[in-house]
Amino acid sequence: MSDTRSAAALPPLPWLIIIAGGLIALLSFGPRSAMGFFQLPMLADTGWDRTTFGLAMAIQNLFWGLGQPIFGAIADKFGTWKVLALSSLLYSGGLFMMSVAPSPGWFYIGGGVLVGLGIASASFGIVLAAFARNVAPERRSMAFGIGTAAGSAGMFVFAPLSQGLIDAYGWQEALVWMAAMMFIIPFLAIPLRGNSSSGTQSSLQYKQSIGDALREALGHRSYVLLVSGFFVCGFQVAFITAHFPAYLGDIGIDSSYAVLSLALIGFFNIIGSLTSGYLGQFYSKTMSLVWIYLGRSVAVTVFLLVPQTGTTVVIFAIVMGLLWLSTVPPTNALVAIMFGTRYLGMLGGIVFFSHQVGSFLGVWLGGYLYDIFGSYDPVWWLGVALGIFAAIVHWPIQERAVDRPALTPAE
Repeated sequence: MSDTRSAAALPPLPWLIIIAGGLIALLSFGPRSAMGFFQLPMLADTGWDRTTFGLAMAIQNLFWGLGQPIFGAIADKFGTWKVLALSSLLYSGGLFMMSVAPSPGWFYIGGGVLVGLGIASASFGIVLAAFARNVAPERRSMAFGIGTAAGSAGMFVFAPLSQGLIDAYGWQEALVWMAAMMFIIPFLAIPLRGNSSSGTQSSLQYKQSIGDALREALGHRSYVLLVSGFFVCGFQVAFITAHFPAYLGDIGIDSSYAVLSLALIGFFNIIGSLTSGYLGQFYSKTMSLVWIYLGRSVAVTVFLLVPQTGTTVVIFAIVMGLLWLSTVPPTNALVAIMFGTRYLGMLGGIVFFSHQVGSFLGVWLGGYLYDIFGSYDPVWWLGVALGIFAAIVHWPIQERAVDRPALTPAE
């Protein structure tokens, strides 16, 4: 489905809000995307195994998902700034506790629970909901693409930054430095203040309670399919983020390629997210998601079957980068199309919770199955199969609003 609108006819974007939100996405996504670099030095110093590290990262992803709809609902009602300020405390506290954890239990609480909640309260769902309240519907896909690209830039920036901090100061002090960076978030959040009744797009809203909104969404076939399919995105990207550096070491690829590959994923993720957001203004968001998931499965299959060298690692990183978070703009735009912006933080958060359940399994199974089989191959191939499943699930999603009475001003 294409759209005949020209780019020149589209309304302007609120750049102050988008730049501030983009920088927050960069800071919130950066440290968690660099967790894989901490695995080997941390395990060498503590004597823990990869299952321990994988479980902590899996808990992190699960609490990121659990917290997303809750913090989204809080931001919808009480305001985005308050949630983002809370995020800085949770995120920094979790990173610091992770740096000094004397046992796996403390590691699970700090690096798992607190960091997960810190990300949940500052990640895409919170920022993109604030964008949606201030961006005209026909420009939301582009705005979401910019916000997602900024998060991608966090991966590009923090991959070499975290490795440089580890090399210079050790993994513990590197975590402390990243904890300190999180206190920038409340200042960047000032332009995003306001709740679902604020912004330029909130004049007409369908009168609903939270319970009514949940029942409507969970009874809507296209929304349920979207929730189901986004599970796969989390499984695939979280496994690679947490385990790719260790995987490259296992197959004899120089460690410098681990930094390079994640930086390349981050850089090309920027291009992929912007392209996905731009094309979403004119073409079917549903079919974009179908092709993205199929593309991931093809990329992983080729990477596993060809001889694995530094060159193939670089090519794989570029391709996966283009497909990495390019799912986020069309996915969030579809939720906004279906239900509007009043409960977008919460409903988008539920979709993202599915993503994080997938992330939990991808990260945890990566470590668990490695410790059983001595190889990451079973999880790689499971990801390929799930990518095909996601393409099938997204195919019948309808890109239109739910049937409702005429909109009236919200009370």
